[in-house]
Amino acid sequence: MNENNPAYQMSLRSRECLNTKDKEGWLAMWAEDGIIEDPIGPTALDPDGKGHATPQAREAFYDRNIANSTIEYIIHDTYTSHLECANIVTLNVQMEIGGKRYSQQVNGVFCYACNEEGKLTALRGYWEFDEGMATLREIDAA
Repeated sequence: MNENNPAYQMSLRSRECLNTKDKEGWLAMWAEDGIIEDPIGPTALDPDGKGHATPQAREAFYDRNIANSTIEYIIHDTYTSHLECANIVTLNVQMEIGGKRYSQQVNGVFCYACNEEGKLTALRGYWEFDEGMATLREIDAA
């Protein structure tokens, strides 16, 4: 793995922005036409399965899926090539839904692509929505 690969570096920056709740920093990483497919295909997170490919759609994705969550992003392995990388990842997520706290674990491969300017052009998550939902558990409020 090339640790200087721009897509790998952006994946690390994305993880840092998640940890610090840096919405503006996270949104600034994207090329104008960058697309988020997390996960790929139609799910409750993206009913049409077309991804989130405008600045407004990416901001809405952040507000719905990141802003109210705590996400531990564990990278198990990474493969890099040119301006792209694939991270094998476990996400341990805690989120608020309807005033209650829940935890969820997502295992998958998250692929990042950058343009020549170092901006993200794609984030594609290879994980099964139903498998992630099967791990959803309410966290005791105690």
